[in-house]
Amino acid sequence: MTTNPAANETSHEFFRRARARLTLDVPAALDDPTLEATRGDLDLDPAMWERAGVKATRPAAVLIPVVDRAEPAVLLTLRTELPSHPKQIAFPGGKIDPGDATPAAAALREAQEEIGLDPLLISPIGYLDLYLTFSGYRILPTVARVSPGYALTLNEREVADAFEVPLAFLMDEANHALHSRDWKGIERKYYAMPFGERYIWGVTAGILRNLWERIYGG
Repeated sequence: MTTNPAANETSHEFFRRARARLTLDVPAALDDPTLEATRGDLDLDPAMWERAGVKATRPAAVLIPVVDRAEPAVLLTLRTELPSHPKQIAFPGGKIDPGDATPAAAALREAQEEIGLDPLLISPIGYLDLYLTFSGYRILPTVARVSPGYALTLNEREVADAFEVPLAFLMDEANHALHSRDWKGIERKYYAMPFGERYIWGVTAGILRNLWERIYGG
């Protein structure tokens, strides 16, 4: 039986933990695929990365928007229905453009473009570990405080819905289910965190697992 360190924790306590454990120092491996990065879709089976012949070379950034409520919550998006990612739940984010001053700036820009989240309501705290994906991205997640008074305008071409999930639920290890599925003839393991009708899995669940490890693990 596991305990949930985030249960009954206030947003102030969470942000205090995050500021103590994270920084906004950009890892050199973000832009240099020759440097080691050991987090991502390869975590659960490192040998599979080589068998699959995957190369993650495209720098990207996502925002982990933690809403500053009495009971903090994470703001997530439901991507527009496409064959490549049907009903995929994701963080706001995307590729880093040349004009982005930092990965955090890219994450804030993408959040404004995708869901209309005002950058003035976002306070970046720090980066998680660089996360490599089978789709070829090197993702740097930015943990940030978001004012609870936000209003959204969804870019309907990219986002079908945006919703909050309690941080305490996502940071409860008991909710981190481990599954597997066939990926191009190779068995791929992944985390899933079903929340009611919302099925959080894959990259999003993997990044949330890394958030748990960085903030509450060890």
